Amino acid sequence: MSGQVPVVPLPGGPVLGMTWGWTGVRGTWATPAAERSMDAMVDSLATTWTAVTYAAEQATAQSTEIPFRDAPAPTDDEVRWAVRAAKARGQRVCLKPVVNVADGTWRAHIGFLEPDVPNEPTWSQWFAAYTRFVVHHARIAATEGVDMFCVGCEMVRADAHADHWRAVVAAVREVYDGLITYNCDKYQEDRLTWWDAVDVMSASGYYPLGEWEAQLDRIEKVVAREGKPFFFMETGCPSRTGSAALPNDWTLEGPPDGDEQARWYADMLTASAARPWVQGWVLWDWPAELYAPQDAATNDDYCPYGKPAADVIAATYRRLGEGAPSA
Repeated sequence: MSGQVPVVPLPGGPVLGMTWGWTGVRGTWATPAAERSMDAMVDSLATTWTAVTYAAEQATAQSTEIPFRDAPAPTDDEVRWAVRAAKARGQRVCLKPVVNVADGTWRAHIGFLEPDVPNEPTWSQWFAAYTRFVVHHARIAATEGVDMFCVGCEMVRADAHADHWRAVVAAVREVYDGLITYNCDKYQEDRLTWWDAVDVMSASGYYPLGEWEAQLDRIEKVVAREGKPFFFMETGCPSRTGSAALPNDWTLEGPPDGDEQARWYADMLTASAARPWVQGWVLWDWPAELYAPQDAATNDDYCPYGKPAADVIAATYRRLGEGAPSA
């Protein structure tokens, strides 16, 4: 069914992006190493968008407090520094504050009893805290002239609470007038019921090598139905044997394999670039403190710096970036 979807242009697109700075540990931004990292990202990949991405931590998956002003989250000044550094390098910026769980539970499992139970934490309490967290950073996005703001990332259990999310988006719109997106998790694109609330649809594209055509066929139906711009707010694969079949598993054990990562990227970029409604990618991920170039062959993480995948990415980004509007 490729080619049958009317394309709703994304202002400032295509999104030829990279996630920078994860996990956003206080003290690792606004440093000479961070400057060098951002330079290397833009120079080696030809990015035009940078997602400044960082996390606040709640204690457990059932906590209803999000102490976003506390370490390890970066300070507001560090966030502003990262936005300004990206813009100084000609990048459009998406600000992406994320909530993590300090005990290691994946944020998708944050959740509460339903219906509410007396003396137990509730979804309403959590969403109140989450709204304070997100609106605080939306104000930073507004004052720094950020191009896009992401109101959440991979909150699978929370996704079902559409009314709460619509209220979150409405609160963000009171302080920020740029583009708003939500980064749903893989396999959730056709399950979210409140795409109407945001300006741009985005998703985490961690699909196995060889499965991209089938997954894009599925997502295409949602994009056609919603009539909104779409891009992959996250997508990537570790440089590790076996990761092309399980690109979302950052704990998978295996020897470093830069060629496997490059094959995955070639498959993903070729398949999705052939769908005009896929208006770009924000790849996962590029740390604020890079490993040395000579260590690239033994680094098995997601970052493509100095690996064969970097050439695959750069070729696609340079081709698609020709004629794209500048920041």
